[in-house]
Amino acid sequence: MLVFRIAHEKYANSLSVSGFAGRWNSAGKLVLYTTENVSLALLENMMYRVGTGFNNEYKIMVIYYPNENLEQIITSDLPEKWRDTQSYSELQEMGDLWYDEQKSLCLKVPSSIVPGNHNLIFNTTHPEFKNVKLVDVLPYEPDERIEKLLKKYK
Repeated sequence: MLVFRIAHEKYANSLSVSGFAGRWNSAGKLVLYTTENVSLALLENMMYRVGTGFNNEYKIMVIYYPNENLEQIITSDLPEKWRDTQSYSELQEMGDLWYDEQKSLCLKVPSSIVPGNHNLIFNTTHPEFKNVKLVDVLPYEPDERIEKLLKKYK
């Protein structure tokens, strides 16, 4: 299966991670966030970059993984207001438990931005992470209207 990530060009040629906290992991958990499609990767970036990062210094990473070792969290198993930032600690507990148990390489989680879409999170310390491969790095050619829109609301 192919998944996607948009990253700055200096990070786009490897599957490296920062260890920063995210919605589904606390700080120090070495996970790689990806998405099902490029459109969702763009929207995820729009939410977290708040108007920066929409230029040709960013690249689209195309990543392959064998999808047989996947665990999924479904929306009905989440707290009612799971999309709110106030729910981060509860969601991080869920993600950290998955990370620490190492039962699966990948955790498929619902997108908080686009209902019905998913993010795929990889545990880079899992023994099977060696099977995850960066297969291509594509240019990102942003539409200038996106940057104008974001600057308008910045």
